[in-house]
Amino acid sequence: MSIGEERLQRRMARGREFLGSETAILCGAMSWVSERNLVSAISNAGGFGLIACGAMTPELLDAEIAGTKALTDKPFGVNLITMHPQLFDLIAICAKHEVTHIVLAGGLPPAGSLDAIKGNGARLICFAPALSLAKKLIRSGVDALVVEGMEAGGHIGPVSTSVLAQEILPEVADQVPVFVAGGIGRGEAIAGYLDMGAAGVQLGTRFACASESIAHPNFKKAFFRASARDAVASVQIDPRLPVIPVRALKNAGSELFTAKQREVAQALDEGRVAMAEAQLQIEHYWAGALRRAVIDGDIDSGSLMAGQSVGMVSKEEPVAEIIAQLMAEAAAALEKRAA
Repeated sequence: MSIGEERLQRRMARGREFLGSETAILCGAMSWVSERNLVSAISNAGGFGLIACGAMTPELLDAEIAGTKALTDKPFGVNLITMHPQLFDLIAICAKHEVTHIVLAGGLPPAGSLDAIKGNGARLICFAPALSLAKKLIRSGVDALVVEGMEAGGHIGPVSTSVLAQEILPEVADQVPVFVAGGIGRGEAIAGYLDMGAAGVQLGTRFACASESIAHPNFKKAFFRASARDAVASVQIDPRLPVIPVRALKNAGSELFTAKQREVAQALDEGRVAMAEAQLQIEHYWAGALRRAVIDGDIDSGSLMAGQSVGMVSKEEPVAEIIAQLMAEAAAALEKRAA
């Protein structure tokens, strides 16, 4: 083992132990993409796969977990969205299958959800888009954090990964494992965040076009053609309707989302829907638009959610090769620093 490889193993030890995987590389939960085929492939290759539950019903999640378990005996987790109306039923499904790690995305854990997850013996991971929130989540008893910057694909916050990492890692990395996400496409970046105190990293865009990904060939080709500046954030048109920005490749679907926001805002004005229902309509819109792109190959009106690291995705390759390349690049970077 080279000096760089030894240093990499040492820096990833905490994250590897927490996840139970060979490498401390989480796959971001991408709706329609992070399903049994990609999740099992990532776990089998030494990473940590995450099923994106998204808008799934408990019955669908039940089948997806069972399908994933049939393809891998390695650890994997499930990403649940906090605003899902059947959140506690989904938590119960995870408990039934003895899922070891649950990631809660989309805001603070609703009352009772943290106890329900940890009471079933699972480890809970939450997103921390600000230092104050990171401290609050740790006090509430979460087991690990993901610090995700605005460069990421899908739903994003307003602060860049590099700034969040500098702000949060020195303050809390000694208390819980912290995984850094957003805009990571090469191993040199992984090495940098590990050196700053991260326990590991999370990547989504880099895995979206893997050979094992079921994404439509049109979806993958759009990624191969794109550069970093093509992955843009959606615009919120009505301040009364809090819509978390989404980063995706520019296409006609971006305009369709603007129209959808106007439609929902008008329904809110006229009292035809409550705020919670309005936000749920927006989430369902994204789930549908993403499905059109990922599954049907409609890259014009569908949603091509992608992070700014999309420019580093240039070809279809097996998950095992992607992880091996990232690890080799990270080890080489750490070796140079040791010289």
